[in-house]
Amino acid sequence: MKITRAVVPSLFTVLNMFSGFMSIVHSSRGEFMSASWFIVLAAVFDALDGIMARITKSSSQFGVEIDSLSDVVSFGAAPAFLVYQLELFKMEGLGIFLSSLLMIFAGLRLARFNIHLVGFEKDHFVGLPAPASGITVASLVILAWNSTAGLHPAAQAGLPWMVPVLALLMVSNVRYETLPRLSRKALAKEWWKIVVLVIAALSVILTGGGALFPCLLLVIAIGIVRSAVTTAKKMLRPGEDDESDSVEPNHIDT
Repeated sequence: MKITRAVVPSLFTVLNMFSGFMSIVHSSRGEFMSASWFIVLAAVFDALDGIMARITKSSSQFGVEIDSLSDVVSFGAAPAFLVYQLELFKMEGLGIFLSSLLMIFAGLRLARFNIHLVGFEKDHFVGLPAPASGITVASLVILAWNSTAGLHPAAQAGLPWMVPVLALLMVSNVRYETLPRLSRKALAKEWWKIVVLVIAALSVILTGGGALFPCLLLVIAIGIVRSAVTTAKKMLRPGEDDESDSVEPNHIDT
């Protein structure tokens, strides 16, 4: 029975990794819209493996390691190759360097989180999660790519700047909220997260994925602003103790 329980979340983790590989395959063919949706699909599997790990009570060190490896593929290598094939190849050597930042910093983030492992649950993220970074890249393509006209000029201009910002946010100390857990106590305490999540999901569905990028930009901006305000308060009140930002990655949330 223990083996069966452990296999269930790991199966979703493998599907996450496979989706990342499929994204790379489609990017190599110039099928950028499909490549982007495979990154989004990888994020869905990434969320499901954590949910299943909690339901089956099978969170483990093996789950943490295999999940991190999958995330490097799906939310590091796949988005990096996507942006290079899509636009940054025009910048030659600089484009290779910028594209690689998404993969390198995703790997650094996941490695740092693994060595600071203090359990399998947490109430916030420190730094932008790797899946959120990958989905942000994918959602920009979904919003701005046209099979005949190519990438929208505004996206072309913004992509070389967005890539290093996302990379740095992954290893930053900016705090981001976690998704609500599937428990009565958690749902009662974090009901507002459910409301926001439902509104965002409906917006994404009704717009065919077009609202995903603005929603993620809003989440990223809120984290940056909140971090700036918190830092300013600490500078004005140096005698107060800092709030603990211990890093506690679980089976999926990296």
